[in-house]
Amino acid sequence: MLAGIATSVRNFLGRLLRPTLVLPSAIVVGAAFVIYFFTHSASTPTPQGLQAAVVQPKEKDRPEAPEFAVGLDWLNTEKPFTLAELKGRIVLLDFWTLCCINCIHTLPDLAKLEERYPGVLVVIGVHSPKFENEKRTASILKAVLRYEIKHPVINDADHKIWKAFGVRSWPTLVLIDPDGKYYGNVSGEGHLEVLEHHIQKLIKEHKAKKTLKETPIHFKLAKESLTSPLFFPGKVLADAATDRVFIADSTNHRVVITNLAGKKIAIAGSGKEGMKDGKFADATFSDPQGMCLDGNTLYVADRKNHAIRALDLKNETVTLVAGTGEQDRSGRAKGGNALKIGLNSPWDLLLIKDRIYIAMAGHHQIWYYDITKKTSHPYAGSGREDLVDGSLAESALAQPSGLATDGKQIYVADSEISAIRAVPLPGVKGDVTTIVGEGLFEFGDKDGIGDKVRLQHALGVAYLDGKLYVADTYNSKIKLIDPAKRSCETYLGDPPGWLKAKMFDEPSGVTISGGKMYIADTNNHRIQVVDMKTKQATTVQLEGVPSVSREVVVIKDKK
Repeated sequence: MLAGIATSVRNFLGRLLRPTLVLPSAIVVGAAFVIYFFTHSASTPTPQGLQAAVVQPKEKDRPEAPEFAVGLDWLNTEKPFTLAELKGRIVLLDFWTLCCINCIHTLPDLAKLEERYPGVLVVIGVHSPKFENEKRTASILKAVLRYEIKHPVINDADHKIWKAFGVRSWPTLVLIDPDGKYYGNVSGEGHLEVLEHHIQKLIKEHKAKKTLKETPIHFKLAKESLTSPLFFPGKVLADAATDRVFIADSTNHRVVITNLAGKKIAIAGSGKEGMKDGKFADATFSDPQGMCLDGNTLYVADRKNHAIRALDLKNETVTLVAGTGEQDRSGRAKGGNALKIGLNSPWDLLLIKDRIYIAMAGHHQIWYYDITKKTSHPYAGSGREDLVDGSLAESALAQPSGLATDGKQIYVADSEISAIRAVPLPGVKGDVTTIVGEGLFEFGDKDGIGDKVRLQHALGVAYLDGKLYVADTYNSKIKLIDPAKRSCETYLGDPPGWLKAKMFDEPSGVTISGGKMYIADTNNHRIQVVDMKTKQATTVQLEGVPSVSREVVVIKDKK
């Protein structure tokens, strides 16, 4: 996370943590030797040949890894573990926080390593939060379920483990050898190959010593009892004119289509995760998010597949229209054939004329897909993760996740900086500007005007009659913002925000149609409908929408 904002991270951590070296402060390094790390800046991709170029300390020179702090909450396991108990296995610590796009991108790599090295490798997530909301064990539990994490996770709310290991950025991955010795760390995303290289090196080393345990550990994974067929719906789109509601049933990996009353019309996606075109019943998605409607074609941001999919609502078919199915981390594309240019976690879509604007969360940019020319192009944002106003090319965004428009500006829920930004459309003079929001580490729950306003990781925004309605996600509220006055007030939600969260629980999407506001109440697994005149909220009662059969996945011995 925060790949392009090393300076901001250092400033923040300088306030949050005591001064520390890259070497964990709990590890004493003797004067007779030097410890080398397979670490580099999170802002740079893994260089070619890194595995061969890195020098590792000899086994006898590796320092002891600091033991976990006691008294912390553990998830996805019946009991806490100590590093002493895990001796004989390779331990991979994943320091992450649930809002972080780079952390989310790392999870599939961790799952691959767990599958490849059952028993030998034990992954433990160390959740060291950025936002206040992320300190709550209940919020972390929801993230564990939403992202289908299959290993234990520790709530390191006060950064005790983070400090002990001298961590400086999200995500950071730390390897501990089977003797309980600190082996090294790497920061940022995209390090599957380098991690696997060193895991294999440790396996060879400890097999030769006969100090490697290979019996799998079976963790008791977290579950949630559901009364809804939805599972963490991320976005919702309503179209009163055609009596349709489109629901991104994100963790069920499908798109649910109902009428305004909630009666099933169709379901696109089998419920299994994947990327397959074809008939609705056979097609597969991976964490679908934002949508936009063009007649009888629904476009879907297939987030984890890094793709835009087109749903033919008449013939009930799914087709890939943009992206390659693989994540592009370079962020250097200048535009071209949409099927040959990789995307990076598209999170929301907005149709304006013949263009679909894309909140490209992974690139910290706004892109667009030209429906007629079938091309994709960057539109706004330098790719640096920050809050910088200015021209389209020089401005900086931070994990944009929600889009709306008044016909002149694109309004952006810029989640990682808890801000609402305004991006001028083609032909409109002006720069990218900030309506509310101060920066990467300025957040909270404050109404008011201008720079006094504080949101907390807002993911959704809708426009109506000169006002913006914001899904202030981590505050579990809907905020009403006047972009001209830069004023903000709470429209719906329980005081004092995230501490109660009775009406909503981390709402991520909001849309308005036919005098009704539709809210993806993500962590409550439901869609809420609000009458704009009375502010009365009701839950959409889904009819004919089957639940997805969910199986608890346990790492199994491949022998």
